[in-house]
Amino acid sequence: MINQDFIRQYSGFSSDNLRSKSIWRMLHLDPPLLVSLILLGCFGLMVLYSASGENAAEVQRQALTMLVAVVVMIFVAQFDVHFFRRWAPSMYAGGLALLGMVLLIGVEANGARSWLDLPGLPSFQPSELMKFVVPALLAWYLASRPLPPRFKHLFWSALMILIPAALIIVQNDTGTAIMVAMSGVFVVLLAGIRWRIIFSGLFALLLVSPAWYLFIAQEHQRNRILTFFNPYRDPTGAGYNIIQSQIAIGSGGLYGKGWGEGAQSQLDFIPESNTDFILAVLAEEFGLLGVLFLIALYLFVLARGLYISFGAQDMFSRLLAGSIILTFFFYVFVNMAMVSGLLPVIGLPLPLISRGGTSIVTLFIGFGILMSIKTHGHLKSR
Repeated sequence: MINQDFIRQYSGFSSDNLRSKSIWRMLHLDPPLLVSLILLGCFGLMVLYSASGENAAEVQRQALTMLVAVVVMIFVAQFDVHFFRRWAPSMYAGGLALLGMVLLIGVEANGARSWLDLPGLPSFQPSELMKFVVPALLAWYLASRPLPPRFKHLFWSALMILIPAALIIVQNDTGTAIMVAMSGVFVVLLAGIRWRIIFSGLFALLLVSPAWYLFIAQEHQRNRILTFFNPYRDPTGAGYNIIQSQIAIGSGGLYGKGWGEGAQSQLDFIPESNTDFILAVLAEEFGLLGVLFLIALYLFVLARGLYISFGAQDMFSRLLAGSIILTFFFYVFVNMAMVSGLLPVIGLPLPLISRGGTSIVTLFIGFGILMSIKTHGHLKSR
């Protein structure tokens, strides 16, 4: 047998290192990703405490939700990724059925009828689950076909994306519909779609946008677009949120005013300060350095997710992992751009920082799938 001192000398690993690696492998967890998520969650709880007016009960609920989400992530990570491949069509069908139930017996909250409140179960948003169900189905469909995908495969892929997105739009939840659609689009892009098709699609989107605005968009959607171009057209109405957010971000400066010392947030000038506009609270109290720290944590999660995607052993895992992490990053980008006035307000929270229930749990489901891809990566593709 090889002497343990020889292993320690020439491999650089002690028995404790080997034991630690085996524990993580046994739990099917990725330590760098897990640590970065915990740091994001802890930082989010600190910001939420101030954004909620130092409401300890709300922070405790958020902490409990995150604990449940971590348990769910660990549970999901135990499944071989090919389990999700086999069940992708069934999960998609089940997700569409839940979206249909929302239209019939859904509960309205914040202007969107997107919640299910079933007896014996906590309220939840089925649309949140579709952010991972849709890319799983598309990865299942495209991974077994020639790449780059042919036109007929793109047609069926587009149909798989548009059906759930349309059902969510009917629920008056445009932000989530965009995220679900983008989660599927990322799979198609990663499958190697040709550039001329991408540019043709963007051009077609630009052509139909005026028609959508004039004949399809609802009044509140038109107001959001007009407010994006000029928030001061209605400074006490539609433009109030973004104006107060920009004031808070600008007043934070480089170092911020201090934790719990932000005038805009503590005096309730910022609406939705603990959800959609929590970044404004963070920027006012922690300044540019606090925002850069948050961005650094997000970028580390992005880099780790892309590393897992590039190291995946089969096309299904590669497409699914890439879509999950790019959807997460798109989530972050849209919220930050929205709060800064660079995009219209569409009602998306800041991942792992804003108050939330279903969104946090579903995000951790995605990270559990990433960890499954990383730790089960050497299993034979089916």
